[in-house]
Amino acid sequence: MNEHDHEHTTKEDPPTHPTQDEVAKQAYAIYTKEGKPQGHAEQNWLGAEARLKHPDHMHMDEQGQDHHDHQGHQNHHAHMAADFRKRFWISLVLTLPILVLSPMLQTLVGLGGAIKFSGDAYVLFGFSSAVFWYGGWPFLKGLVEELKSLQPGMMTLVAVAISTAYLYSSAVVFGLTGEVFFWELATLVDIMLLGHWIEMNSVMGASKALEALAKLMPSDAHKLMPDGGIKDVPLGELAVNDKVLIKPGEKIPADGVVVEGESSVNEAMLTGESTPVARKAGGKVIGGSINGEGSLTIEVKGTGKDSFLSQVIDLVKQAQESKSKTQTLADTAAMWLTLIGLGGGAITFLVWLVFMNQELAFAIERAVTVMVITCPHALGLAVPLVVAVSTALAAGNGLLIRNRSAFESARKLQAIIFDKTGTLTEGRFGVTDTLLLAQDMDEDTLRKYAASVDANSEHPIAKAIADSSEDKLPVENFKSIPGKGAEGRVDGKEVKVVSPGFLHEQNIALTDQRIEPLQAQGKTVVFVLVDGQLKGAIALADIVRPEAKQAIDALKALNIRCMMLTGDNKATAKWVSDQLGLDEYFAEVLPQDKAAKVKEVQSRGVLVAMTGDGVNDAPALAQADVGIAIGAGSDVAVETADVILVRSNPLDVVAIVQLSRATYRKMIQNLVWATGYNVVAIPLAAGALYAWGVVLTPAVGAALMAASTVIVAINARMLKIKR
Repeated sequence: MNEHDHEHTTKEDPPTHPTQDEVAKQAYAIYTKEGKPQGHAEQNWLGAEARLKHPDHMHMDEQGQDHHDHQGHQNHHAHMAADFRKRFWISLVLTLPILVLSPMLQTLVGLGGAIKFSGDAYVLFGFSSAVFWYGGWPFLKGLVEELKSLQPGMMTLVAVAISTAYLYSSAVVFGLTGEVFFWELATLVDIMLLGHWIEMNSVMGASKALEALAKLMPSDAHKLMPDGGIKDVPLGELAVNDKVLIKPGEKIPADGVVVEGESSVNEAMLTGESTPVARKAGGKVIGGSINGEGSLTIEVKGTGKDSFLSQVIDLVKQAQESKSKTQTLADTAAMWLTLIGLGGGAITFLVWLVFMNQELAFAIERAVTVMVITCPHALGLAVPLVVAVSTALAAGNGLLIRNRSAFESARKLQAIIFDKTGTLTEGRFGVTDTLLLAQDMDEDTLRKYAASVDANSEHPIAKAIADSSEDKLPVENFKSIPGKGAEGRVDGKEVKVVSPGFLHEQNIALTDQRIEPLQAQGKTVVFVLVDGQLKGAIALADIVRPEAKQAIDALKALNIRCMMLTGDNKATAKWVSDQLGLDEYFAEVLPQDKAAKVKEVQSRGVLVAMTGDGVNDAPALAQADVGIAIGAGSDVAVETADVILVRSNPLDVVAIVQLSRATYRKMIQNLVWATGYNVVAIPLAAGALYAWGVVLTPAVGAALMAASTVIVAINARMLKIKR
């Protein structure tokens, strides 16, 4: 076979490497081809609590031990959740005597002052003071922090509401004419504490990813010593080029290459793929995956922060930190709601007291209710929780979001351009057609003879033919025919597998009309001669991925035009395009011209994504509105990509578009609920329906506010990827 008949670079399918659902709330930096990290941008985590940002860092050090900057942040959230829980239960217990001693509540339940004794008002004041100072302390402290940062928000509203209620009721106890509503104060604090406890648990549930990831790594490794012995050493003592033994069922301690042994490896926790993958000498393994039934000896290639697992951790962190466009809208809305709450409370107070001639107690209660119900609690959680859930969901399905802004833009894509080799195709030769050119030969025998001869050759085309038949026969007198193919004696017959050039030299005529259309499709056609007689032809081409057609059909169903870029000739490009049903293709495009083709499509006024393998496609990935690197693996630099699909599966491109659309819908739903709820609730809190007997107490307002928060959290959790 002539090596110039068909130039082709074979490419090993890269291993798939994402994270699982546990990988929420982190980011990643990806490898260069040598396996060095490209960079580690400092990131911030979009926390929901008071919409404050908390640093969230975790990385692996040189010894492979995890530095828990993230752990400090995780402990912070855990401490806050525990603190809110403790304050809630203690405040709830203290609220019981407050409810019993409150005159207004006694009247409501028909007791009419039956529970009364000397000094009862002071006892009521004492219990209420305990609830105010102990249960309300997080809100009072938050008020100071928000005012210091000149960012009044939810804590300010709650603190002003409970302080107004407490100070007014205390003044009544000590002589001011009016009514106390300590019970409203206490129940308001209880409900706010419960809401924050639920919220903190939601945030923690979305940000626990790295603890689970860190647990993927074993604590030590069986290092092979120079004297042939085995020594158990901590991961921190492993270095590149060390050899390590992994016994059946053990976790693989570092990224490496198998040098001895054969086994199946479960990479599900890293890739989401449930089926174990076969690994033998020369195969790559990932630290954190689980060895199967055989023993493996590996040579370490990546430890600590150079390991794939650490890079994934850093990567998801980038995604979290990259500010969502919708988050900016939420922050703005929250600020305005805070101002509306404070201003609305003041106006409500003045209207009822001055213009409606109501009692001071009633005016204060209306003002407090307005401020409570305006709390942008749900709004503060609306977008961050969706961001957290979508990032976790994406990572668990092998979709690593690097740039959230570009990811959100994916919902508006109008065209996607695919690189051909390695993206829509497998990047390796495969047999596509077998033609019989003689009556005394069947296809199985033809392929068996050809595969037997070519099994002795290292040529990519010969390897593909050898792989086309599992049934091979012994070969005698094998020799290559320089530039034309190979020959050998199989089953007592002289078998030659040769190029068209060999037939031309031997003056063997090709009269079968089926040959020319195959060559016109850009396929490589070789011929099989048995005892000097032409018996058949085998056509080969870069194998189209079976899932590529499904992906193209799904994208077209989403009204997205599908295009292909390739350096191959027009015949090959047309054949692949026809196989997949593409809308358009660009053939004979040099790597340096790919970005120009993307720009050309953009000039049509459409939003374009480029999908490639992340190496020679880098300029095109950067030029596109959304750059998607597919099948990136653990040793390819894709600094220019916005989204990395760690599996070489075009269907994941569809998943990204669908997830982007679903994420945006969830964000908008949450924002509409969080703000629309206030549009209805604020007038009710202010007493707009007072004439019809509809009056909301501060406690009911707090309950409604807490309910909106829970609904927003549940709605975010319902985000799913359609696969």
